[in-house]
Amino acid sequence: MRYWVTTGSTNPEAVVNPLAAACTEWGYEPDRVFLLGNPGVADQLDRIASLAATIIEAHSGETPDIQRTELDSETDFQAVVDHFRAAIEAARADGGEVVVDITPGRKFMSAIAFQAGIQFGADRVAYLHVHSGRLFGRVYADLPRSGTTLYDFTEVFA
Repeated sequence: MRYWVTTGSTNPEAVVNPLAAACTEWGYEPDRVFLLGNPGVADQLDRIASLAATIIEAHSGETPDIQRTELDSETDFQAVVDHFRAAIEAARADGGEVVVDITPGRKFMSAIAFQAGIQFGADRVAYLHVHSGRLFGRVYADLPRSGTTLYDFTEVFA
C-alpha cells in the first residue's frame, strides 16, 4: 500500500500538482490519500478529491481510497499533528510506504507536516517548487518540466 498525506488549499493545483509530479517523476501512485481540510478550504475539498482520484486513476488504473479529516478550526494544531501521525501510523501498520506533501496550505500547516513527516518516519517528505509565479494556478500537465522541481526533504536529512 502506498499512502499520500496532504492538506487542502484554496488553490487546488497546489494540492494536486505535487501528487501528479510524484506519479510522473517518482512512479509513486498512492492507493490511499489522506486529505486535511478546514473551514477556509471546505469549498475546494470535493474538487481536490476528484482531481486527486483522476490523477491516480490515470497513472495506476486504480481508484484510490481518499480519506478526509475536516477541522472545525484551522488552528487546531493538535488535530493537524494527529492527521499526519494517524496516516503515517496506518501506513506502517499496513507495511506500506508513505509520502507527506508539504506543498499546499498555510505556512504553519506546512511546518507541522514537515515535522510530522520527519519525526514520525515518512518515507518521503515532498515539496513541489514552482519556479515562477507566472506558473501558479496551472495544472501540472501544462507546466514545463523545467519550471518545477519535486524535492524529497528526507534526502536532506540522510
